[in-house]
Amino acid sequence: MSSSQVEAFQGKILESANLESRAADILGRLRSLREQDAPTHGGRVLSYVYDSGLAVLDELAADAARLVQPVNGLDPTVFPSTAVMERELVAFAREFLHGTSDTAADPDAEAGGAVVGNVTSGGTESCVLAVKAARDFRGLPPGEGSLVLPTTAHAAFHKAAHLLGLELILVPVDPTSGRVDAQGIAAALRDDTVLIVVSAPNYPFAALDPIAEVAEVACARSIPLHVDACIGGLALPWWGDLAPWDFRVAGVTSMSVDFHKYGYSPKGVSVLLHRGRDLHRRQYFGLTDWPGYPVVNPTLLGSKSVAALAGAWAISQVLGQPGYAELVSRAHRATRALVDTVQSVDGLRVVGSPVGPLFAVATDDSVPLERRVDPHRWVSAVGARGFVLQGQPASTQSDGTKLPRTTHLTVTPVTESVLGELTSALVLGADDVRGLAAAEAPPALAELAGAFERGDVTVADVLALPSDAVAAALTSAGLDPRGSSDSPLDMAAVLAAVESLPREVTKRLLVEFLAGLVEP
Repeated sequence: MSSSQVEAFQGKILESANLESRAADILGRLRSLREQDAPTHGGRVLSYVYDSGLAVLDELAADAARLVQPVNGLDPTVFPSTAVMERELVAFAREFLHGTSDTAADPDAEAGGAVVGNVTSGGTESCVLAVKAARDFRGLPPGEGSLVLPTTAHAAFHKAAHLLGLELILVPVDPTSGRVDAQGIAAALRDDTVLIVVSAPNYPFAALDPIAEVAEVACARSIPLHVDACIGGLALPWWGDLAPWDFRVAGVTSMSVDFHKYGYSPKGVSVLLHRGRDLHRRQYFGLTDWPGYPVVNPTLLGSKSVAALAGAWAISQVLGQPGYAELVSRAHRATRALVDTVQSVDGLRVVGSPVGPLFAVATDDSVPLERRVDPHRWVSAVGARGFVLQGQPASTQSDGTKLPRTTHLTVTPVTESVLGELTSALVLGADDVRGLAAAEAPPALAELAGAFERGDVTVADVLALPSDAVAAALTSAGLDPRGSSDSPLDMAAVLAAVESLPREVTKRLLVEFLAGLVEP
């Protein structure tokens, strides 16, 4: 068949398929599917989404993404535009994180050298790569080494320890403030510790860890220190007078900051920075000992879209530090107003002294039972009034201290525009559930919790069950992932189950539930 015949044949296929009409139909279906989602704009969802309130930034990111849609970020020698955008975004982050001081810029300085880094696909990848770089820099054999972090450090570091074969050592935090103690970190260190992790701030309670104090401990033991600023890195630089928490602290050797959070770029793009080229190069994976092209990757992904990178780069170029400072000021005012509102609600309290545009809310145990507000019932009540909050289960730390069940709120600049309605929902939602008993697990899962307490069943028994049996247990508990989407998930009951059952069991149950949601 000649090339002209091939082209003619392909043309007939395209014509007969009526691609334009089919494309329009599919986009219509996608719009219908999106109507099932929580709203990503307008300040209705106080977790997961970060809305600047500026439509022009969304348009800018979309336009930038379209320009680079076919580009493969695998090889910047073929697509040099990716290297320019990445280099300039890293430089931008390095500046506001104080990584461009004379000491940091000198590769021979005692502090460890130039601050350099890469753009990753998100906070989880940044965290995993920070741990990988530290482990490889230490030079320990696979399967050896430990990772020390507070119980409030992000789950991404648990994933990193699992993937890299490191022992995870969790240090309890103060239940009142949510902060870790530097001496607690010091006591947990071992000769094989490859990295210490602290947060700026942590996600559960918005507590800013004592980074300078922990850095002194890290320096004394010559152990790298990572500051996870994924959520706070683009807010705290303009938040106000805070103790040093970034590269101004000599012992900080790496930092992560997400541009798809308070950088307002599309998901997912994060920047991972290292102090010193030698540490940074350990982040890379390279392979030339195979018959194909030389493979050298700074990230876990090889081939990758650069749409989010282009969006983040474009937004950072347009806003600059002054633009981000203004957006932070809007989020700051909204956060302050919401904290004051919650503090005035009988039966609720704000946990600790939150830093940044996020905070957690717990039951005020100092008031009588009939005046207390269960934070998870509060989530449901506020949700019925049009705002989505995020429940967090209670947990027990290794020293026996208990962290309370809470509700998490992430505040964005657009929140300021809906403060009146949101404040009313928070107050009236608390009125709706004040004095009600705490949410309980579904009966079937409560019965399972009783079986664990009596010793009738063990964790090993549940973990050994096949997926079909676990799915059946979920269905009997009213949590059928293949059931009707018309019935909203009772998250208060789900979180109560998480609290009452062994955590390994709830992990198994939730894996089955979420896997079932996407199973064809």
